[in-house]
Amino acid sequence: MKHFKLNINTKSQKYSIIIGKDLYENLPKLLDQNSVSFNKCLIVIDNKIKKKIILKILKKFKKKNKVVYFFNANEKNKNQKSVDKILNILLKNNFQRNDCLISIGGGITGDVSSFASSIYKRGMKFVNVPSTLLAQVDSSIGGKTGINSSHGKNLIGSFYQPNLVISDTNFLKTLPKREMICGYAEIFKHSIILKEKFFKYLNENASKILKIKSPFIEKSIIESCKIKKKIVEQDENEKNIRKILNFGHTFAHAYEATLNYSKKLNHGEAVLLGIMSAITFSLKIKLISKKDYLRIKNHFIKYNLPNNVNNYFSKKNLKKLVLFMKKDKKNTNNNINLILIKKIGKIKLSLNFTDKKIYSFLKEQLVN
Repeated sequence: MKHFKLNINTKSQKYSIIIGKDLYENLPKLLDQNSVSFNKCLIVIDNKIKKKIILKILKKFKKKNKVVYFFNANEKNKNQKSVDKILNILLKNNFQRNDCLISIGGGITGDVSSFASSIYKRGMKFVNVPSTLLAQVDSSIGGKTGINSSHGKNLIGSFYQPNLVISDTNFLKTLPKREMICGYAEIFKHSIILKEKFFKYLNENASKILKIKSPFIEKSIIESCKIKKKIVEQDENEKNIRKILNFGHTFAHAYEATLNYSKKLNHGEAVLLGIMSAITFSLKIKLISKKDYLRIKNHFIKYNLPNNVNNYFSKKNLKKLVLFMKKDKKNTNNNINLILIKKIGKIKLSLNFTDKKIYSFLKEQLVN
């Protein structure tokens, strides 16, 4: 497959997403070709990336104009302390606004790095090289940056578009199946919210996508990015339609926070649980038909995707779950804002429910 280039055009920034194989070894060349120039760069590298890949990347950069920082990427390190470490490196080495921060890693590395880029001297150049499927189809696109706090997930952040995104599918060959499912969650979500035809494609080819088979994996990434591009270009700062990208996430973020971001449940698995909760709630309030509800649920069953909250929570977690949902950044009043589904490809925005209603729903879902 040839490299695929997708151009994003928002009010604040125009940039490209390059998708394909054999990209990371030619990183400096790709930067030049896409007009990303700088005197020096800070390269923040996710320490989960294999050493042989890191060496291939770094040897292409000139020694004198790069500083390298290895980041221990996990949800617990997605915090202000980690951002401060990056800022201190930039300050110590006197980086300028027209210099560049390059993030190479998963979504956490990208989120922390892009947030640091957005606030360093009120904004420096930023390039994202996502190494996980989740980051390639979700967090690297659209300019959302964010870190966690004790009050919840991604409550501190900014909107800051990158100068370039380079998504190399060769990275995916190093990922365990659990990480592939994590990324697939967002691909699946994109199909549900906007494109039934893509949902049908996934329903037929999900096993090939999860096994990283060509051209299925490339097509799923490209289609997913196209959906997010369409939404982000219409609503860069999440004032209206971009909210549909949060489908399932109000539940998902509460699930992650309640477990204190433990390895028992990663972000993609939480999103899958959140999607299941959202369609079940949609069915409960008679928003979605039983037919479409079952089409989505059967996809979970067919491909053995996480879908049962009882494997992670019990009734003793109820108060904490609702508390985190009440703190969600999409809420505009004392109620809980949910993005729900009318049918595959059609989402209902900004529906508000009392915490009592959500508590009652979750209580019904939890057996023990």
